[in-house]
Amino acid sequence: MKQSVLIVDDTTENIDVLEAILQDDYKIKAATRGKIALRIAEKSQPDIILLDIMMPEMDGYEVCKKLKENPLTAHIPVIFVTAMNEEKDEAKGFTVGAIDYVTKPVSPVIVKARVRTHLALSNQQRELDIQVKEKTSELHKSRIDLVQRLGRASEYKDNETGLHVVRMSKYCKLIALEYGVSDKEADLIELAAPMHDVGKIGIEDKIIQKPGKLDKDEWERMQEHSVIGSEILGVHNDDLLNAASIMALQHHEKWNGKGYPNGLKKEEIHLYARIVAVADVFDALTSRRPYKEPWTNEKAINLIKEERGEHFDPIVADAFLSITDEIIKIQKQFLD
Repeated sequence: MKQSVLIVDDTTENIDVLEAILQDDYKIKAATRGKIALRIAEKSQPDIILLDIMMPEMDGYEVCKKLKENPLTAHIPVIFVTAMNEEKDEAKGFTVGAIDYVTKPVSPVIVKARVRTHLALSNQQRELDIQVKEKTSELHKSRIDLVQRLGRASEYKDNETGLHVVRMSKYCKLIALEYGVSDKEADLIELAAPMHDVGKIGIEDKIIQKPGKLDKDEWERMQEHSVIGSEILGVHNDDLLNAASIMALQHHEKWNGKGYPNGLKKEEIHLYARIVAVADVFDALTSRRPYKEPWTNEKAINLIKEERGEHFDPIVADAFLSITDEIIKIQKQFLD
């Protein structure tokens, strides 16, 4: 299939000359005005544009500038074809995004060579971009998979299937959306939530799996899992790992300031951790643990109501309470 060339020149004779040179090898489109060229470029996406500079209404510099500002046409290589060959003219052309110059009167050999060369470079860049996107997508999927497995690894200490992190992460997304965050941020919260208890990896099994109530020393040791989790995850520019680190450190903080490890209160606690706190407590209460039998949903929901404004951010708690039917559907879907 022939690649396409858009020729833009206010003089039809110049268009005819370029068309005669290129028509055997390329599909030719033409425009005599800048505004028309912009419409054609956006609609039909030519593979390269040969653009005159001196045109009425909108000169070539302005056309090129607008092409590069439009995400739909920014990738199209632009070659200026012009009698303006002063160094300052060329510099201005490169500034607005052109990749080359061909001076009038044109040489057929030079025109063919420049078009062929820049199309080849453009094709190579396009293929490279595709490969980069594919690799980036693979890395993103691998990162998400690793994050989820790391989250589940921590739950195997006290949860036979690890489905706690699946349920509570989905609860988190529902609560976040009801709270009013964007879809993108809700997805981030869902992906990061499985790592909230990763610090349990650093707590002894005899404490994690103790069938009875923890004594004072054991409870103090258990509380350290928040700090351990944050240290494991560290501080990152990466949004996912940064969100997970925040959740790990703060998900046991309480709205009234009586939580741990730092006694934060109200908005001092990050929203992500305030969301995790509600989802985590509900699922922990309604799940079987070595030290307790599961609570009924009704009893757990009543506790969320009672702790609204004490343990839990009241607005986050309200978001949870308004979607309990959806929460229970997730619960049933991912039973241990």
